[in-house]
Order: sequence, then C-alpha cells, then structure tokens
Amino acid sequence: MSAIKLHVIKPSVNNMTARVFIRAAKLDFTEDDVYGKTRTDDFLAKNPAHLTPMMEAADLPKGVVWESCAIMQYLCNKHHLDRFYPTDPARRAMVDSAMFYIVGTLYPYIARSTYGALGFPHYPGEVGASDATPAEKEKAQKAAVAAVGETLEVFRKFYLDGKTFIGGDHPSIADIRLASSLEFLNAVDYKFPEWAKTYMSAVEKSLGDAYAEPAGDVEGYISYVKSQKK
Repeated sequence: MSAIKLHVIKPSVNNMTARVFIRAAKLDFTEDDVYGKTRTDDFLAKNPAHLTPMMEAADLPKGVVWESCAIMQYLCNKHHLDRFYPTDPARRAMVDSAMFYIVGTLYPYIARSTYGALGFPHYPGEVGASDATPAEKEKAQKAAVAAVGETLEVFRKFYLDGKTFIGGDHPSIADIRLASSLEFLNAVDYKFPEWAKTYMSAVEKSLGDAYAEPAGDVEGYISYVKSQKK
C-alpha cells in the first residue's frame, strides 16, 4: 500500500500540476479519480473545501492537504527534492514568487479566458457567472485573454530572464505549475509567443512521460469539448 494517495479530476490543469510532479519525482503513490465525488459525505469529511487535487498522507496533521502548490512543497520538503525546490533561501524565494504569481495573477486570467469554452462554472462574482449579456461576457473574456499576454511577459523578462526554466537547468515546481496552467489556453486557441512554445516544449521534453501522461488527459478533454461545438 502506497503511503501517498492522490485524489484528482483529470481534465483540470490544477490537478495536472500535482499529477506531473508526483510522477517526475518518482514517488510511490496511488491515484483516485474523484470526478463527481467531491461533494459526497466521505470526501467532505476529509476536505470541507471539496477541492482537488487532494493528497492523503498519514503524517499530515489532518491526514490530507489540498492545493497543488502546497502538495508539491510538502513532498519536496519531506523527500529532500532540491532539484525541484531549492533549499537556498534566495533561489527558493524566486520559485515561490513565480508560483504565487501564477496562482494569484496568471491563473485567474486563464480561468476567465477559458472556463466558458471548457464548460466549467465561473467563480461567483465573475462576469461569466453574472446576468451580463453575452456581448458583455465576451468582452470580459477577451480582456482576460489580453491580460494573459502581459502577465506572460513578466515570466519571460523576470523569472526566466534567459534561463531555460525558472529553476535554472531543471524544471522547478514553479515550472510545472506554469506549463500545466498554460495548457488550458489551447481551449481558446491562444496564440502563444514563440518563446512560450519553446519553454513548454522544454518542460515536456525534460519531464518526459511524467508530463505527457497527465497532459494527455487535459488535451483529450479540450479536444472533446471542441469536437462538441462543431
């Protein structure tokens, strides 16, 4: 029996992040697809936030932890995976800064850009979840897509700054979170700049099957959604 159990919803890039990492780190784990099960009494008893990915591990104070970045940070700390999450305070600060910038700034733009196309519910308070007209919703979606471009430039100029990865010569947990997040933009046929295409290809090549397998689930879902609109 594995000491780590990962509960996931496979079409999600948030879940993809944890799925890629745990494979790339070559940790012993089992994976449970909880699509349609996150509101059950059993799941809510463990995780009242009903969020995925969720990891079960016996040594956690509550037995579980959710949020992809927290899962990666915990596993790196526990298993001394410095190649993904450097222990040097200055280098770690850069990885943390990039990762939190993804979660706090870039990903909300990606969600506003793509959730409608993916058939995902918008967050309460967003234009997409309001009684706004279709034209107003489309205008908000296009504004979010435009904001993605400006935010990506921050990664090119600051976090990458000529390096192959945010982590340097090897993908860090911030790189896994960034590359996974960008996968959703294919739902709206986002025109990635050439450097971003090169970057995503480098992450996938470096991580190999650890990246390709979870990415395939996301890409398959996007292809399915697009096929239903034809």
